[in-house]
Amino acid sequence: MKKVVVENHEYELIEDNGDCFDNDEFVSKYTDYFYDYDYILGDYAYNKLRLKGFCDKNNKRFNKINDIKMKDNYLKKECAYKCKYFLLKIVKKSWIYMNVCYN
Repeated sequence: MKKVVVENHEYELIEDNGDCFDNDEFVSKYTDYFYDYDYILGDYAYNKLRLKGFCDKNNKRFNKINDIKMKDNYLKKECAYKCKYFLLKIVKKSWIYMNVCYN
């Protein structure tokens, strides 16, 4: 699997439906909002990238609308029909970020 590093956070590209992942475009949309999510889903609607964070059950941000088990439901109900999308999974969070936020 492909590794992606952005703002000292390491992700693994675990799905790339439609071979659509573009690192430069992802980095341009990525913000600190996604630091606490376990997964980031990127989907394309009208050639524009949208990002959505998802969590595993043990994440403090976990709730019904960002449960990773609801990914397929999100794609079906909130995304363009048969859209291209990718899914990244966090591998390593930045120690610097964690030190600033949790100490």
